[in-house]
Amino acid sequence: MAENQNSRRVILISAGASHSVALLSGNIVCSWGRGEDGQLGHGDAEDRLFPTKLSALDGLDIVSITCGADHTTAYSESQLQVYSWGWGDFGRLGHGNSSDLFTPQPIKVLQGIRIKQIACGDSHCLAVTMDGKVQSWGRNQNGQLGLGTLEDSLLPQPIQAFKGIPVKMIAAGAEHTAAVTEDGDLYGWGWGRYGNLGLGDRTDRLVPEKVSAVDGQKMVLVACGWRHTICISSTGSLYTYGWNKYGQLGHGHFEDLLVPLQLGDLRNSPISQIAGGWRHSMAVTYEGKLYGWGWNKFGQVGVGDNIDHCSPKQVKFPDEQKVIQIVCGWRHTLALTDRQNLFSWGRGTSGQLGHGESVDRNTPKIIEALSTDGSSFQQIESSKMESLSGKVWISPSERYAIVPDETVKGFAIPVEGDGSDASVPENDVKRVKV
Repeated sequence: MAENQNSRRVILISAGASHSVALLSGNIVCSWGRGEDGQLGHGDAEDRLFPTKLSALDGLDIVSITCGADHTTAYSESQLQVYSWGWGDFGRLGHGNSSDLFTPQPIKVLQGIRIKQIACGDSHCLAVTMDGKVQSWGRNQNGQLGLGTLEDSLLPQPIQAFKGIPVKMIAAGAEHTAAVTEDGDLYGWGWGRYGNLGLGDRTDRLVPEKVSAVDGQKMVLVACGWRHTICISSTGSLYTYGWNKYGQLGHGHFEDLLVPLQLGDLRNSPISQIAGGWRHSMAVTYEGKLYGWGWNKFGQVGVGDNIDHCSPKQVKFPDEQKVIQIVCGWRHTLALTDRQNLFSWGRGTSGQLGHGESVDRNTPKIIEALSTDGSSFQQIESSKMESLSGKVWISPSERYAIVPDETVKGFAIPVEGDGSDASVPENDVKRVKV
């Protein structure tokens, strides 16, 4: 590596279902955690317990990275090119097919477009251009692409509903999507059966619809958990809505909310950053304090226990370091502090915490290889591209399990409006890594 390793710092972080990615100064990308579907980009299906340099992106001037559940994207400013890799089902990689990719490949349809932001959900992706237009691709069984249909899209397509409405940013959940416009309006579409669209009902939407419940409040940031949504107003007020079985909305109870509600416990602590995990939520205050709440079976809230929390709890760091960036994977969390230290906690069985081990953590632990107070980037190894011949293919049915306990108490959840009582359609079993 040509750049002085000791001068490196982490610029951006992102997390998927069971993998993590960091962009370092010098346009270096590292990935670690689960590699079974190629989401690490190292040319094989192996897990990595330590951050490993993604050699295939060297020299491409990568400026942003975004993880989906089991896939990853990166954007090169100088090349004006989006790259994607990992699990390819439903066209989520945007290459016109459903093939898995074990190394980054350019999305040809997006070549030459200046991208402001990319959001990846479970099986779908969206990109916001510099002039506020939105394109989407991947799975669309609940309308999460916003294209007005239920057809999956193997290639990026423009969302016509935003024509003439410049979009500032987008967020993608498992099967729903949210957006904030340049004017501060909040939109939701896709899977809405827990109220996670914020539109006051449990109905799916095939095109973006404006959330009227926050009229008068300009929204500046939005984040999605698996089936809940979090947003911040221009005054730093935090709002949450959607699925709340594990307290992931933070309001002190476990009832779903069909419209955004301001989080009272943080009313006097203006929020600057938010992140949503599978069933947990995180927020950073203007002062750099981190709060977490929701599902905590693996310690992903980071407060030293494994109990679910239905209201915000402060996450503590050594020497009261301030958090400047926060991201959630499905069951793990990453935070970057003002001292240029990267911490992780939560589920660790695939190495997604980057500590060189496969154990869970319920308090933040420094990732030595990516922290100023750690081993100063000395441990970063380059990926060695290996032949995929000899890799044993495992069928999805052997790798995935049905999500248990997915019903809403006392409510028959309609499937595409047909009134049947099922939270997950029988012909569309949600596949989740065991």
